[in-house]
Amino acid sequence: MTTSNELRLLPWTGPDGKPCFLSTDDSGGYMSRLADNIESVQLGTATELLDYAIDMLTADMTPDDMRLLAKNLTGALRDTLRVATSRGHRLSSRSTDHRSG
Repeated sequence: MTTSNELRLLPWTGPDGKPCFLSTDDSGGYMSRLADNIESVQLGTATELLDYAIDMLTADMTPDDMRLLAKNLTGALRDTLRVATSRGHRLSSRSTDHRSG
């Protein structure tokens, strides 16, 4: 089993908004694969939203449209940062494992 500093930050939060973590050595297990798939969807959504935002910023937007775009971009950025943080932790954990092994 993984140690506490090797917990995987999952790409979703709990009902109270707190981060969720996974403790497993099985990167091919069901929860790991589910997290990988959700991360992929989140990054794809962020890419599509960025393309949409670039197009919308050159068009006439109402204040309500601008607020909705900002809300959606904020959510996509939050998800992307969570994915980056999780992957960064796993990369540093792997490099530590290779050095000690």
